[in-house]
Amino acid sequence: MLTVLGIDVSPALLERWVDWLAPDEQPFFLTTKQATAWKLPVSDRELGREDRDTYRVYRIDRKAARTVWLSESAYDDLPRATRAALVRAQVNYNRGAVPTVRRWAGVVGPQIRQQADGHRFVWWKSLLHAPEQVLPAIVSEDLGPSRHAEVRRWPQQFPRVRELAGTFNEGSGPNCFGTVMAACGVEGADNVWMVREPFEEWLASHTVPGGKDDVPGTVFVWRDAARLVQHAALTIGDGWMLHKPSQDWSSPRKVRTVAEVKRATRTTGWRLERHMVVL
Repeated sequence: MLTVLGIDVSPALLERWVDWLAPDEQPFFLTTKQATAWKLPVSDRELGREDRDTYRVYRIDRKAARTVWLSESAYDDLPRATRAALVRAQVNYNRGAVPTVRRWAGVVGPQIRQQADGHRFVWWKSLLHAPEQVLPAIVSEDLGPSRHAEVRRWPQQFPRVRELAGTFNEGSGPNCFGTVMAACGVEGADNVWMVREPFEEWLASHTVPGGKDDVPGTVFVWRDAARLVQHAALTIGDGWMLHKPSQDWSSPRKVRTVAEVKRATRTTGWRLERHMVVL
């Protein structure tokens, strides 16, 4: 069994990760002028949740208002100068999954230097002949490991915490709000994209202001300057917390120390408040 961030990853999940990192067709974001100049077909096709997270669509420059979907063969058929310009444009527009050749040539092979401009490339399944070497590195890139194996006492009043801790979801969508609610007994909350409104309703009806960091059942809530909730986590006792960093398919439900979660979540303009779960 492959282990990523201290969490077991089944062969089936690893196969899905390959599909999400390198789908058979992937989106490229361009201006109308670029799409016309490079003779690329613009599409209104909607992106799936995994596409959104793989390619970090939420941070794409608004100038790149056109989307082109290409298969590997269609991409390879483009003149190399077009491929180079296309890939450089993705970097400029902040698209995700455009790694550096320098980082990956030793793992996937020197052929990636010929794919585009010699400095950047995009993932295709043909490059993932050793997914067990590539995917764990990508998933672990910006995240610390889950420390659930170090927990010695699990909170009896929150029986689902142990079940959820140290697990990956089956795709994008499930987020920090649903993780907290599920750990506190809300059925099915761990498998949906929980938006702010139902989380706020649950918070108002199942918690009271206050709580302590070293006992189970304190919900940490981070709000931005507009008072909108941005993140949530749950203390599980002895200085540990359960949280899910994001809705991304690569983001697991992790156990970290309270101090580690607070450090990782520190963001300019955010304020932390505490709520105690009422059982």
